[in-house]
Amino acid sequence: MRERHSHLILLAAAPLAVAVGAIVACNPKAPATTAGKPAAAATAAAASGKTRAMTLAETGIDSSALDKTADPCTDFYQYACGGWMKTFEIPADKSRFTKSFNSIDDHNEEVLKKILEDASNAPAGADPLVKKVGDYYFACMDEKTIDATGAAPLRPMRDEIAKVKDIKSLEKTLAKMHRAQSWAFFNVGSQQDFKDATKVILGVDQGGLGLPDRDYYLKDDERTKSIREFYTGHVERMFGLLGEKPAKAKAAAADVMRIETKLAELSQSRVERREPSNVYHKIDFAGLSATAKNFPWKTYFDDIKHPGLNDISVNSTKYFEGMDALMKSEKPEAIRNYLTWQVAHHYAMLLSKPFVEEAFSMRAKLSGAKEIEPRWKRCVRSVDASLGELLAQPYVKQEFPGESKPVAENLVKGIASAMRTDVKGLDWMDDATKNAAYQKVDKMAFQIGYPEKWRSYEFAVKRDAYAANAMAGAASGFDYDLDYVGKPIDRSRWGMTPPTVNAYYDPSMNQMVFPAGILQPPFFSMNRLSAVNYGAIGSVMGHELTHGFDDEGAQFDADGNLKNWWSAGTGDKFKEKTSCVAKQYGGYEPLPGQKLNGELTTGENIADIGGLKLAWTAWKAARAKEGGDPVVAEGLTEDQIFFVSFAQGWCEKMRPEEQAMRIKTDPHSPGHFRVIGTVADTPPFAEAFHCKAAPVCQVW
Repeated sequence: MRERHSHLILLAAAPLAVAVGAIVACNPKAPATTAGKPAAAATAAAASGKTRAMTLAETGIDSSALDKTADPCTDFYQYACGGWMKTFEIPADKSRFTKSFNSIDDHNEEVLKKILEDASNAPAGADPLVKKVGDYYFACMDEKTIDATGAAPLRPMRDEIAKVKDIKSLEKTLAKMHRAQSWAFFNVGSQQDFKDATKVILGVDQGGLGLPDRDYYLKDDERTKSIREFYTGHVERMFGLLGEKPAKAKAAAADVMRIETKLAELSQSRVERREPSNVYHKIDFAGLSATAKNFPWKTYFDDIKHPGLNDISVNSTKYFEGMDALMKSEKPEAIRNYLTWQVAHHYAMLLSKPFVEEAFSMRAKLSGAKEIEPRWKRCVRSVDASLGELLAQPYVKQEFPGESKPVAENLVKGIASAMRTDVKGLDWMDDATKNAAYQKVDKMAFQIGYPEKWRSYEFAVKRDAYAANAMAGAASGFDYDLDYVGKPIDRSRWGMTPPTVNAYYDPSMNQMVFPAGILQPPFFSMNRLSAVNYGAIGSVMGHELTHGFDDEGAQFDADGNLKNWWSAGTGDKFKEKTSCVAKQYGGYEPLPGQKLNGELTTGENIADIGGLKLAWTAWKAARAKEGGDPVVAEGLTEDQIFFVSFAQGWCEKMRPEEQAMRIKTDPHSPGHFRVIGTVADTPPFAEAFHCKAAPVCQVW
């Protein structure tokens, strides 16, 4: 609830049990047929007039990733990515690897590593901002000091936990934990008021689970039970590292599982949380106090150093009623055990090697990763998490220079114009609703590359206290977020740091954000064929824009308010079309016996389909202005290159354990299905590759 951002991707990849034909749409099991090959289209283009010959490398396409033995009409993912899939091995420290995203991320991390190494060796008298990121990185890399301190950084918090004997003392401890962003029981944060987007209010949300999703506590399939059993042992072993004797550690783990299971039973599912009205209940301070009546909310807000908060929304009154009863019914010792676990779970990676290795063991069980990542990578991400907009400034100067920003801005403007064209041509939308859609597109803002003004970080950084630095960074982030409550809307604030390889749309802001981190090859380059830019980053931009019109985003108006702007008849047709998409993707089976949750992934699938269509429309308009002879590269036409560029953005591999976890938790479909499902619903694809078109699910 705190963030209504629709993100482009949670990196994922899959060895697939079922390959579903690319031209299949509403009937995922229909047979796929083909009426042509890529070379035939290229031959026809050459015969029609003068063409320019290029290599695929010159256009910006990776020819080695292709599997030209595959029929693009049957499985376009295999055609675009099969060569790469055959030869690429997932690194041991990763559970998934996406050819575009992870490749850019690896490059960005190397750049940031060099920046931080230089900063950590900066001489006395260096720029204080350089010294701050350098000292933070140095402290993180100082394993000798970290290992010598063991679990000592947790001692102040554990001393607070030891004082918990009733709800009053529990509140005091929770306030300290929450300021450090260790979210036991619930979490808090700023959010725009869904019904009045000009206001920033407080969101209070469910939380406090150690496993990735409520279903891990509630489902009884063999894999879930195995993970639950491993998790219980993991909690027990962590208590052992904290110095508890075996019997006490075992009892503490039982307390943790019981309390977290009860919280899971109260929690909303991921599908439920996709409906905005399910997670928005503006009950304000009086309503919160009446709902969780035993918890001293006024004192809590005083103790988190943000007193007097009144405009408040909760995700679910049921959750907070149940949480309140749970706090009252559990014995103080059990509560202390739960809080101790939450702190250890949250901060394990800041501690000595035994804690890091034990934390990794749980990650390995869930994801299948074979090795822990190198320390320098973990430290780069830690600096980014605590001091992101300081670290971003030298990164942007180096990696996003010159005309990059205006070129990317023009691409976004072209995508927005394509959306207007798209809406105009829809035969299922009436004029009144079209006018409201035009207004939303026209008011949609975007941020490219980096913020207009950089955030400052006031907390002190020590060169020999990594855990303390990270905790101070967390508290600084907490204050930065809650200080926003009650303030005017600030469109310059970002929800991601500029080096991040991702993008998002925020429906309450009606705003898209594209960090410099993703505006890199192979997604974006100023010096390559426009078909490749539009197929890659253009479809990303179209994806984010379409989030404003997916099944969630379409419930927010041009000003970011949760408001129905649809006429009754058009709204019914829209729901029919989104149901088609849910049914289509719900028929895909990434692992044997495990199908995608079409309801969970609907919004992202709609955004993928709409994003590709918008990128195509925008590219055709831009290409007409470019002029010049059409390109044919190694037998592929520009139209075909556009679609290959799109597909190669989603070439990915994933370990089975990670895939099983993502099926439960990820609102994005795996890369294979993001490709074949999207092109199935894009008629120009069938035309470009001379495929026999099938019925499509197309919302936008």
